[in-house]
Amino acid sequence: MPDRAEEFDYEAALNACAAGEQAALRRLYDQESARLLGVAQRIVRDSALAEDIVHDAFIKVWTGAGSYDPLRGAARGWMYSITRHLALNAVRDHGREVMVDDDAAAAIDAKASMERWADVADAFAFRASAGQIGECLEQLEPVRRNCLLHAYVEGLSHSEIAARVDAPMGTVKSWIKRSLASLKVCLS
Repeated sequence: MPDRAEEFDYEAALNACAAGEQAALRRLYDQESARLLGVAQRIVRDSALAEDIVHDAFIKVWTGAGSYDPLRGAARGWMYSITRHLALNAVRDHGREVMVDDDAAAAIDAKASMERWADVADAFAFRASAGQIGECLEQLEPVRRNCLLHAYVEGLSHSEIAARVDAPMGTVKSWIKRSLASLKVCLS
């Protein structure tokens, strides 16, 4: 019995994606998403993160379909390469995070809260002198503003922000990207 993957024309589907045919992306997704999810899960060992990676991989497939070069390899292999690279990057990024138990996290949060309380006067002075950026930040939805501040003021990674606001990492990335675009428009 022949494998369905052997019958599917990946190259034609990628060419159709490059031409803007959303149905072609749907066909690719239906054909390969489960196997790509398996690849991502084996690398990152986290189901939710693997789902985000497959989502991001299909976005890259859609936006990069025009750059696929059949002389450099098979279309199916190109998709697996994208997924594998995203998964390895996630593992690499996750390796930079330091995991602490609940008691240590509570102690760190308590210390940070005390430091913030001690700096209340500075915070009010900043708000008063923030000028146009302060006004632009206030125009953002609170959750999006918080994601932006977590990233650029506190220096948190996307995965740390996602955990803090209880949202998928892909959503957090989109919120930050859109918020930066909104700030750029507001400040110009």
